[in-house]
Amino acid sequence: MSFIIFRNVNKFTLCGFLCALCFIIACGDGLIEQNAVDPSTVIAGSLTDFRDGRTYKTVTIGTQTWMAQNLNYETANSYCYSDNVGKCTQYGRLYTWAAAMDGAGTWSSNGKGCGYNKTCSPTYPVRGVCPTGWHLPTQTEWRTLFTAVGGSSTAGTKLKSTSGWNSSGNSVSGTDNYSFSALPAGGGYGNGDYDGEGDYAYFWSSDEGGSGHAYDVELCYGNDYADQDLSYKFYGIPVRCVKD
Repeated sequence: MSFIIFRNVNKFTLCGFLCALCFIIACGDGLIEQNAVDPSTVIAGSLTDFRDGRTYKTVTIGTQTWMAQNLNYETANSYCYSDNVGKCTQYGRLYTWAAAMDGAGTWSSNGKGCGYNKTCSPTYPVRGVCPTGWHLPTQTEWRTLFTAVGGSSTAGTKLKSTSGWNSSGNSVSGTDNYSFSALPAGGGYGNGDYDGEGDYAYFWSSDEGGSGHAYDVELCYGNDYADQDLSYKFYGIPVRCVKD
């Protein structure tokens, strides 16, 4: 598997181009659909973040238990799409990578010192901004999820929510077979500009790609593929936590 990496600040608009290429990349996926976890075995649950009392849906898919909603815990360097509080209720908050990793070391020391324009050596798993007993997923953990739902070539469709996505001639609607319910929350550029609502779902990982970038996961409205890419660490991107 190879990934196309864009480092320009126009990431959220470039994802349309990425989606157009994803089908070509997916042809070399090599993951077997028949090995997917049976959706009937998925276990729904919930967790309460005792820091603010919010409760989130969870879902167990194979060997992993994931949050089935985006994190909405308010911390420094996190914000709502378009600076609209209602968007936080709808999509959860957007976090810089430093905030997602808890670079300040507020909740644990595993991601302390991680942030933009620096490299770090986190101790895994990285709790980051996640509730107690949960952590920010690595790229490997994301790939484990893709494999569990039948491979990255169709993971986008199976993990996307069935509503909220914009429609167009090449739109691929989500089937949400595994109740992961990925929402098209878009993201922020870190300068007050936002883009991608209704079109793209992004999620941070705990793996960095150099002093300026970290890895994320991307689901696009126009394709059923799940992609992994690099983003600037100062971008605002949603967080999904996985259970320890």
